[in-house]
Amino acid sequence: MPKNILQSAKNELRVLGIDPGTATTGWAIVVERNCEFIPLAYGHISTEKEKSDDERILEISVDLKEIIDKYAPQEAAIEELFFFKNKKTVIQVAQARGAILLTLKQKGVKVCGYTPLQVKQALTGYGRADKNQIQEMTKNIMKLAVLPKPDDTADALAIALCHINSRKINALHCK
Repeated sequence: MPKNILQSAKNELRVLGIDPGTATTGWAIVVERNCEFIPLAYGHISTEKEKSDDERILEISVDLKEIIDKYAPQEAAIEELFFFKNKKTVIQVAQARGAILLTLKQKGVKVCGYTPLQVKQALTGYGRADKNQIQEMTKNIMKLAVLPKPDDTADALAIALCHINSRKINALHCK
């Protein structure tokens, strides 16, 4: 009988990739099976701009807990903050990222962070690759017909791939 794709094989690492944001947080559950990267599920958490910051942060945390409960990832890879020109945006992303980190810790999921440069290098070998190159590489590696939208979801897939590859190369120490 074929195995359900949501069931974990023994010694199979299930990674949750996260591209944090207050308006949109991309997420992806990825495993590597038989030298193939398999996206088990992916999507995004959207919050309404009319809601207060605390309501939006709570919504992200509640939705993320549901994703973790459903897919049981052992590790998470989250994008690190990088330089923003807009101070309001960086504060909102930092708030969302903080809520995500707290939620992951509460759920017992190990966390590793990656800068956009690290993700680009891991997927293309070039730290200045543009967004289209990253998305095309992600699509090809995962054998997807089309890359999911919005970009935050595609970025979450790329972050998960970066983590799986980095674990192999560097034996990273997750927090």
